[in-house]
Amino acid sequence: MNVESKLKLLTRNTAEVVTRDELRKLLETKKSPSVYLGTAITGRPHIGYFVWVLKLSDFLRAGFRVKVLLADLHGALDNCPWDLLEKRYTYYNEIIRLMFTAIGVPLKNLTIVKGSEFQLKKEYMLDVLRLATFTSINDAKRAASEVVKFGDNPKLSGVIYPLMQALDEHYLDVDVQYGGIDQRKILMYAREFLPKVGYKPRIEFMTPLIPGLVGTKMSSSDVKSKIDVLDDEKTVKEKVNSAHCVPGIVEDNGVLAFAKYVIMTLKTDNKEALVINRPEKYGGNISYSSAEQLEQDYVAQKLFPLDLKNTVADEINKLLKPFRDNRAELLKLAKSAYTE
Repeated sequence: MNVESKLKLLTRNTAEVVTRDELRKLLETKKSPSVYLGTAITGRPHIGYFVWVLKLSDFLRAGFRVKVLLADLHGALDNCPWDLLEKRYTYYNEIIRLMFTAIGVPLKNLTIVKGSEFQLKKEYMLDVLRLATFTSINDAKRAASEVVKFGDNPKLSGVIYPLMQALDEHYLDVDVQYGGIDQRKILMYAREFLPKVGYKPRIEFMTPLIPGLVGTKMSSSDVKSKIDVLDDEKTVKEKVNSAHCVPGIVEDNGVLAFAKYVIMTLKTDNKEALVINRPEKYGGNISYSSAEQLEQDYVAQKLFPLDLKNTVADEINKLLKPFRDNRAELLKLAKSAYTE
Protein backbone atom coordinates (compact mmCIF):
# COMPACT_ATOMS: atom_id res chain seq x y z
CA MET A 1 0.00 0.00 0.00
CA ASN A 2 1.51 3.34 -1.06
CA VAL A 3 1.37 6.59 0.89
CA GLU A 4 -1.67 7.93 -0.96
CA SER A 5 -3.62 4.73 -0.38
CA LYS A 6 -2.73 4.80 3.32
CA LEU A 7 -3.80 8.44 3.61
CA LYS A 8 -7.13 7.71 1.95
CA LEU A 9 -7.74 4.74 4.25
CA LEU A 10 -6.73 6.54 7.43
CA THR A 11 -8.65 9.73 6.78
CA ARG A 12 -11.97 8.18 5.77
CA ASN A 13 -14.76 8.79 8.30
CA THR A 14 -12.61 11.30 10.20
CA ALA A 15 -13.58 14.62 11.77
CA GLU A 16 -10.10 16.16 11.96
CA VAL A 17 -6.39 15.35 11.72
CA VAL A 18 -3.86 17.74 13.26
CA THR A 19 -2.10 17.86 10.96
CA ARG A 20 -2.54 16.03 7.66
CA ASP A 21 0.81 17.29 6.42
CA GLU A 22 2.49 15.76 9.47
CA LEU A 23 0.62 12.50 8.87
CA ARG A 24 1.82 12.40 5.28
CA LYS A 25 5.41 13.04 6.34
CA LEU A 26 5.16 10.29 8.97
CA LEU A 27 3.95 7.80 6.37
CA GLU A 28 6.73 8.82 4.00
CA THR A 29 9.54 8.57 6.54
CA LYS A 30 8.67 5.82 9.03
CA LYS A 31 8.14 2.19 8.11
CA SER A 32 6.18 1.13 11.20
CA PRO A 33 4.67 4.17 12.94
CA SER A 34 2.58 3.76 16.08
CA VAL A 35 -0.78 5.00 17.30
CA TYR A 36 -2.71 4.71 20.53
CA LEU A 37 -6.25 5.20 21.71
CA GLY A 38 -7.10 5.44 25.38
CA THR A 39 -10.42 4.55 26.91
CA ALA A 40 -11.19 5.19 30.56
CA ILE A 41 -12.80 2.17 32.17
CA THR A 42 -15.95 3.87 33.35
CA GLY A 43 -19.37 2.94 31.91
CA ARG A 44 -20.17 -0.34 30.16
CA PRO A 45 -18.94 -0.49 26.55
CA HIS A 46 -21.60 -0.04 23.86
CA ILE A 47 -21.81 -0.42 20.09
CA GLY A 48 -20.54 3.13 19.54
CA TYR A 49 -17.09 1.77 20.40
CA PHE A 50 -17.10 0.03 17.03
CA VAL A 51 -16.34 3.41 15.41
CA TRP A 52 -12.89 3.54 16.98
CA VAL A 53 -12.33 -0.20 16.73
CA LEU A 54 -12.85 0.11 12.96
CA LYS A 55 -10.53 3.10 12.73
CA LEU A 56 -7.81 1.26 14.63
CA SER A 57 -8.23 -1.59 12.15
CA ASP A 58 -7.52 0.98 9.40
CA PHE A 59 -4.30 1.91 11.19
CA LEU A 60 -3.37 -1.78 11.37
CA ARG A 61 -3.96 -2.18 7.64
CA ALA A 62 -1.80 0.89 7.01
CA GLY A 63 1.14 -0.75 8.81
CA PHE A 64 0.86 0.96 12.19
CA ARG A 65 1.65 -0.62 15.52
CA VAL A 66 -1.57 -0.14 17.48
CA LYS A 67 -1.94 0.24 21.23
CA VAL A 68 -5.21 0.39 23.17
CA LEU A 69 -4.77 1.96 26.59
CA LEU A 70 -7.27 0.69 29.13
CA ALA A 71 -6.97 3.69 31.39
CA ASP A 72 -7.86 2.38 34.83
CA LEU A 73 -6.45 5.39 36.72
CA HIS A 74 -8.25 7.77 34.35
CA GLY A 75 -11.41 5.86 35.23
CA ALA A 76 -10.81 6.57 38.90
CA LEU A 77 -10.14 10.24 38.16
CA ASP A 78 -13.52 10.33 36.41
CA ASN A 79 -15.43 8.88 39.37
CA CYS A 80 -15.10 5.11 38.92
CA PRO A 81 -15.01 3.61 42.45
CA TRP A 82 -11.45 2.56 43.32
CA ASP A 83 -12.56 -0.85 44.57
CA LEU A 84 -14.04 -1.65 41.13
CA LEU A 85 -11.07 -0.65 38.98
CA GLU A 86 -9.56 -4.10 38.63
CA LYS A 87 -12.92 -5.70 37.88
CA ARG A 88 -13.74 -3.09 35.25
CA TYR A 89 -10.29 -3.49 33.71
CA THR A 90 -10.92 -7.25 33.40
CA TYR A 91 -14.33 -6.65 31.82
CA TYR A 92 -13.02 -4.06 29.36
CA ASN A 93 -10.10 -6.27 28.43
CA GLU A 94 -12.44 -9.09 27.43
CA ILE A 95 -14.94 -6.84 25.65
CA ILE A 96 -12.43 -4.86 23.59
CA ARG A 97 -10.72 -8.02 22.36
CA LEU A 98 -14.09 -9.43 21.28
CA MET A 99 -14.93 -6.21 19.43
CA PHE A 100 -11.89 -6.70 17.20
CA THR A 101 -12.82 -10.36 16.77
CA ALA A 102 -16.36 -9.33 15.77
CA ILE A 103 -15.05 -7.32 12.81
CA GLY A 104 -12.55 -10.01 11.80
CA VAL A 105 -9.34 -8.27 12.91
CA PRO A 106 -6.55 -10.51 14.28
CA LEU A 107 -5.19 -9.52 17.68
CA LYS A 108 -1.55 -10.33 16.96
CA ASN A 109 -0.64 -6.79 15.87
CA LEU A 110 -2.59 -5.14 18.67
CA THR A 111 -1.27 -4.37 22.16
CA ILE A 112 -3.60 -3.73 25.07
CA VAL A 113 -1.93 -1.71 27.82
CA LYS A 114 -3.09 -1.25 31.41
CA GLY A 115 -2.61 2.37 32.44
CA SER A 116 -1.49 1.81 36.03
CA GLU A 117 1.33 -0.48 34.89
CA PHE A 118 3.35 2.56 33.77
CA GLN A 119 1.49 5.56 35.17
CA LEU A 120 2.51 4.82 38.78
CA LYS A 121 6.21 4.72 38.05
CA LYS A 122 8.41 7.42 39.59
CA GLU A 123 9.44 9.04 36.28
CA TYR A 124 5.83 9.33 35.09
CA MET A 125 4.56 10.89 38.32
CA LEU A 126 7.46 13.36 38.37
CA ASP A 127 6.46 14.40 34.86
CA VAL A 128 2.86 14.89 35.99
CA LEU A 129 4.16 17.31 38.62
CA ARG A 130 6.47 19.00 36.13
CA LEU A 131 3.62 19.47 33.67
CA ALA A 132 1.43 20.81 36.48
CA THR A 133 3.88 23.69 37.01
CA PHE A 134 3.21 24.86 33.44
CA THR A 135 -0.56 24.31 33.51
CA SER A 136 -3.07 26.67 35.06
CA ILE A 137 -6.31 25.45 36.61
CA ASN A 138 -8.17 27.09 33.72
CA ASP A 139 -5.92 25.34 31.16
CA ALA A 140 -6.68 21.95 32.67
CA LYS A 141 -10.42 22.55 33.12
CA ARG A 142 -10.75 23.84 29.57
CA ALA A 143 -8.87 20.83 28.20
CA ALA A 144 -11.00 18.31 30.08
CA SER A 145 -14.35 20.08 29.84
CA GLU A 146 -15.84 17.80 27.15
CA VAL A 147 -14.62 14.58 28.76
CA VAL A 148 -14.58 14.85 32.56
CA LYS A 149 -17.77 15.19 34.58
CA PHE A 150 -16.87 18.23 36.71
CA GLY A 151 -20.28 19.04 38.22
CA ASP A 152 -21.01 22.04 40.44
CA ASN A 153 -18.15 21.31 42.85
CA PRO A 154 -15.25 20.08 40.66
CA LYS A 155 -12.73 17.67 42.13
CA LEU A 156 -8.98 18.04 41.75
CA SER A 157 -8.92 14.67 39.98
CA GLY A 158 -10.61 16.19 36.95
CA VAL A 159 -7.79 18.65 36.30
CA ILE A 160 -5.13 15.94 36.64
CA TYR A 161 -6.85 13.87 33.94
CA PRO A 162 -5.70 15.85 30.85
CA LEU A 163 -2.12 16.11 32.15
CA MET A 164 -1.87 12.34 32.36
CA GLN A 165 -3.49 11.83 28.96
CA ALA A 166 -0.95 14.16 27.38
CA LEU A 167 1.98 12.35 29.01
CA ASP A 168 0.62 8.98 27.87
CA GLU A 169 1.68 9.91 24.33
CA HIS A 170 5.32 10.07 25.43
CA TYR A 171 5.33 7.07 27.75
CA LEU A 172 3.58 4.85 25.21
CA ASP A 173 6.16 6.01 22.64
CA VAL A 174 3.65 6.70 19.87
CA ASP A 175 3.54 8.97 16.84
CA VAL A 176 -0.23 9.50 16.85
CA GLN A 177 -2.94 9.79 19.49
CA TYR A 178 -6.43 8.98 18.28
CA GLY A 179 -9.73 9.81 19.95
CA GLY A 180 -13.26 11.00 19.35
CA ILE A 181 -13.90 14.63 18.47
CA ASP A 182 -14.98 15.18 22.10
CA GLN A 183 -11.31 14.67 23.01
CA ARG A 184 -10.15 17.58 20.87
CA LYS A 185 -9.39 20.02 23.68
CA ILE A 186 -7.23 17.46 25.50
CA LEU A 187 -5.41 16.54 22.30
CA MET A 188 -4.69 20.19 21.56
CA TYR A 189 -3.53 20.66 25.14
CA ALA A 190 -1.05 17.81 24.60
CA ARG A 191 0.34 19.44 21.45
CA GLU A 192 0.81 22.75 23.21
CA PHE A 193 2.09 21.62 26.59
CA LEU A 194 4.23 18.51 26.03
CA PRO A 195 7.03 20.62 24.48
CA LYS A 196 7.12 22.65 27.72
CA VAL A 197 8.52 19.58 29.50
CA GLY A 198 10.82 18.64 26.62
CA TYR A 199 8.67 16.15 24.72
CA LYS A 200 7.66 16.38 21.07
CA PRO A 201 4.06 17.04 20.02
CA ARG A 202 2.25 14.18 18.32
CA ILE A 203 -0.21 13.98 15.46
CA GLU A 204 -3.76 14.17 16.83
CA PHE A 205 -6.46 12.17 15.09
CA MET A 206 -10.22 12.48 15.66
CA THR A 207 -13.37 10.74 14.42
CA PRO A 208 -17.02 11.81 14.82
CA LEU A 209 -19.20 10.69 17.70
CA ILE A 210 -22.25 8.62 16.84
CA PRO A 211 -25.52 10.14 18.09
CA GLY A 212 -27.39 8.08 20.63
CA LEU A 213 -30.71 6.37 20.06
CA VAL A 214 -32.55 9.31 21.63
CA GLY A 215 -30.81 12.00 19.59
CA THR A 216 -27.87 12.75 21.90
CA LYS A 217 -24.32 11.38 22.09
CA MET A 218 -24.28 7.61 22.57
CA SER A 219 -23.20 7.43 26.20
CA SER A 220 -22.17 4.62 28.52
CA SER A 221 -23.99 6.37 31.36
CA ASP A 222 -27.35 6.77 29.54
CA VAL A 223 -29.00 3.38 29.04
CA LYS A 224 -31.67 4.80 26.72
CA SER A 225 -29.05 6.27 24.36
CA LYS A 226 -27.06 3.12 23.69
CA ILE A 227 -27.06 -0.54 22.79
CA ASP A 228 -24.90 -2.46 25.21
CA VAL A 229 -22.73 -5.14 23.63
CA LEU A 230 -24.43 -7.72 25.90
CA ASP A 231 -27.99 -6.78 24.95
CA ASP A 232 -29.94 -9.77 23.62
CA GLU A 233 -31.53 -9.88 20.15
CA LYS A 234 -34.96 -8.85 21.34
CA THR A 235 -33.60 -5.88 23.31
CA VAL A 236 -31.57 -4.72 20.31
CA LYS A 237 -34.63 -4.78 18.08
CA GLU A 238 -36.75 -2.96 20.66
CA LYS A 239 -34.13 -0.24 21.21
CA VAL A 240 -33.56 0.33 17.50
CA ASN A 241 -37.27 0.36 16.71
CA SER A 242 -37.91 2.98 19.39
CA ALA A 243 -34.92 5.11 18.39
CA HIS A 244 -35.09 8.74 17.27
CA CYS A 245 -35.05 8.46 13.45
CA VAL A 246 -36.92 11.28 11.70
CA PRO A 247 -37.68 10.69 7.99
CA GLY A 248 -35.22 12.52 5.75
CA ILE A 249 -33.23 14.00 8.66
CA VAL A 250 -29.54 13.16 9.21
CA GLU A 251 -28.86 15.28 12.31
CA ASP A 252 -29.01 13.43 15.65
CA ASN A 253 -30.00 10.23 13.84
CA GLY A 254 -28.11 7.48 15.64
CA VAL A 255 -29.56 4.68 13.51
CA LEU A 256 -28.44 6.27 10.24
CA ALA A 257 -25.05 7.23 11.73
CA PHE A 258 -24.35 3.68 12.86
CA ALA A 259 -25.33 2.39 9.42
CA LYS A 260 -23.02 4.92 7.79
CA TYR A 261 -19.92 4.73 9.98
CA VAL A 262 -19.97 1.09 11.07
CA ILE A 263 -22.18 -1.16 8.96
CA MET A 264 -21.36 0.37 5.57
CA THR A 265 -17.65 0.55 6.42
CA LEU A 266 -17.64 -3.17 7.14
CA LYS A 267 -19.66 -3.94 4.01
CA THR A 268 -17.34 -1.84 1.84
CA ASP A 269 -14.22 -3.50 3.24
CA ASN A 270 -15.73 -6.94 2.67
CA LYS A 271 -16.89 -5.95 -0.85
CA GLU A 272 -20.49 -6.61 0.10
CA ALA A 273 -23.69 -4.64 -0.37
CA LEU A 274 -26.15 -3.76 2.38
CA VAL A 275 -29.51 -5.25 1.45
CA ILE A 276 -32.66 -3.59 2.75
CA ASN A 277 -35.47 -6.13 2.73
CA ARG A 278 -38.82 -4.62 1.75
CA PRO A 279 -42.14 -6.05 0.56
CA GLU A 280 -42.73 -5.80 -3.17
CA LYS A 281 -45.66 -3.44 -2.62
CA TYR A 282 -43.20 -0.95 -1.10
CA GLY A 283 -40.68 -1.25 -3.91
CA GLY A 284 -39.00 -4.55 -3.06
CA ASN A 285 -35.48 -5.09 -1.78
CA ILE A 286 -32.88 -2.41 -2.32
CA SER A 287 -29.12 -2.71 -1.92
CA TYR A 288 -26.39 -0.16 -1.18
CA SER A 289 -22.69 -0.38 -1.91
CA SER A 290 -21.80 3.04 -0.47
CA ALA A 291 -22.64 5.03 2.65
CA GLU A 292 -23.12 8.12 0.52
CA GLN A 293 -25.91 6.56 -1.54
CA LEU A 294 -27.57 5.20 1.58
CA GLU A 295 -27.62 8.65 3.16
CA GLN A 296 -28.77 10.33 -0.06
CA ASP A 297 -31.73 7.97 -0.39
CA TYR A 298 -32.64 8.49 3.25
CA VAL A 299 -32.58 12.27 2.86
CA ALA A 300 -34.66 11.98 -0.34
CA GLN A 301 -37.05 9.71 1.60
CA LYS A 302 -36.56 6.88 -0.84
CA LEU A 303 -35.50 4.86 2.21
CA PHE A 304 -37.87 4.98 5.16
CA PRO A 305 -37.01 4.79 8.88
CA LEU A 306 -38.75 1.47 9.58
CA ASP A 307 -36.93 -0.31 6.74
CA LEU A 308 -33.62 1.17 7.87
CA LYS A 309 -34.27 0.26 11.50
CA ASN A 310 -35.15 -3.35 10.72
CA THR A 311 -31.98 -3.80 8.68
CA VAL A 312 -29.71 -2.05 11.20
CA ALA A 313 -31.11 -4.16 14.05
CA ASP A 314 -30.38 -7.35 12.08
CA GLU A 315 -26.84 -6.19 11.28
CA ILE A 316 -26.15 -5.25 14.89
CA ASN A 317 -27.31 -8.65 16.04
CA LYS A 318 -24.94 -10.32 13.57
CA LEU A 319 -22.11 -8.12 14.84
CA LEU A 320 -22.80 -9.06 18.45
CA LYS A 321 -22.61 -12.84 17.88
CA PRO A 322 -19.15 -13.24 19.51
CA PHE A 323 -20.54 -11.60 22.65
CA ARG A 324 -23.60 -13.86 22.66
CA ASP A 325 -21.32 -16.89 22.33
CA ASN A 326 -19.58 -15.79 25.55
CA ARG A 327 -22.55 -14.10 27.18
CA ALA A 328 -22.78 -16.10 30.41
CA GLU A 329 -19.18 -15.40 31.41
CA LEU A 330 -19.35 -11.77 30.28
CA LEU A 331 -22.55 -11.14 32.23
CA LYS A 332 -20.85 -12.55 35.31
CA LEU A 333 -17.91 -10.17 34.84
CA ALA A 334 -20.25 -7.24 34.16
CA LYS A 335 -22.28 -7.92 37.31
CA SER A 336 -19.08 -7.91 39.37
CA ALA A 337 -17.74 -4.71 37.74
CA TYR A 338 -21.01 -2.74 37.74
CA THR A 339 -22.87 -3.06 41.00
CA GLU A 340 -25.58 -0.52 40.23
